[in-house]
Amino acid sequence: MTEHHTGPLAGLLVADFSRVLAGPYATMLLADLGAQVIKVEGPGGDDTRTWMPPVRDGVSTYYLGINRNKRSIALNLKDDDDRAAAQELARRADVLIENMRPGGLARFGLDYDTVAAGNAGVVYASISGFGTGAGASMPGYDLMVQAISGLMSLTGDPDGSPFRAGISVFDVMAGMHASIGILAALHRRAETGRGQHVEVNLLSSALSGLVNHSSGYVAGGTIPFRMGNAHPSLFPYEPLPTADGELIVIAGNDGQFRKLCQVLDLPGLPDDPRFGRNQDRTANREELRPILVERLTKRTKDEWFRDLIAAGVPCAPINTIDGGVAFAEELGLEPVVTVGGVPSVRNPITFSESPAAYQLPPPGLDEHGEEIRAWLKN
Repeated sequence: MTEHHTGPLAGLLVADFSRVLAGPYATMLLADLGAQVIKVEGPGGDDTRTWMPPVRDGVSTYYLGINRNKRSIALNLKDDDDRAAAQELARRADVLIENMRPGGLARFGLDYDTVAAGNAGVVYASISGFGTGAGASMPGYDLMVQAISGLMSLTGDPDGSPFRAGISVFDVMAGMHASIGILAALHRRAETGRGQHVEVNLLSSALSGLVNHSSGYVAGGTIPFRMGNAHPSLFPYEPLPTADGELIVIAGNDGQFRKLCQVLDLPGLPDDPRFGRNQDRTANREELRPILVERLTKRTKDEWFRDLIAAGVPCAPINTIDGGVAFAEELGLEPVVTVGGVPSVRNPITFSESPAAYQLPPPGLDEHGEEIRAWLKN
């Protein structure tokens, strides 16, 4: 197969036996950086092909968002010829990534031990929901992990029901952790010549990603609780009302609070012993909030945003997705790339010498099957 990738991972072959979100997101990141990714799908295709609406030209935008720069081959692993093709792909691959239930590929001769026996340099990455021990039989859906990890207990109104995050946050996080693990294992292989098995599970990614909350429990014995949009350790760090809507206002340190007070024309407030230090503001937030709100409601959120940002005070309007994309465009971040007529969000990593490339649109099911089969027989 002809490849023209020039990114930092050019020359690497990735056999992608993953589906849905965590694995495909990881392999798209690798593909953007130059790796040649062959997406292996069952005869029915990746589940996300059917997750709609929304759609673009009849194709699920969910699928489109995480599968660019890949080639697709449809293989029925119960068929002898297709199984042999999958095994040959695994034998040639630098990286194999899968997110079947633990042990699910063993009956096809595609588990780590079998693949590594014929390909000692393979970096074999497995993503599961709850690991390979007692949780191996549990299906790995992000919403389950949001519930079990404790994230939902932190999300929502203090007096309301727990809420899920607006995206499958731990699928995305596990995909990034898998990418990090793969790159680390490739670096190690460059020194030893041997690959290894990289394992990631959503629950472990979740507990790591809960950062200050999980640390507050394991190191401090504190079980956090829902605070709506408030922060347990900082104030202000939440939406506050203005004349025409809410504005996120942040004082991450005492200096920022002093600047905030200067813009709000509250010069004496930072010297008030109730509010001078962050811990004081946090303890006395119910006294401080109405003082800030009284000033903020005198002007519009856009006026405050302009002046506060100019003064070095962190703040932000609460946009819908279109506003977020538009603002990134205003900043010159060029958030949207189009390949093969399909727009998608740019890879977030930039390189000074070997930039990401966008060469292939998300493939149709088995779009490259004939080409890949012929290559595997050579």
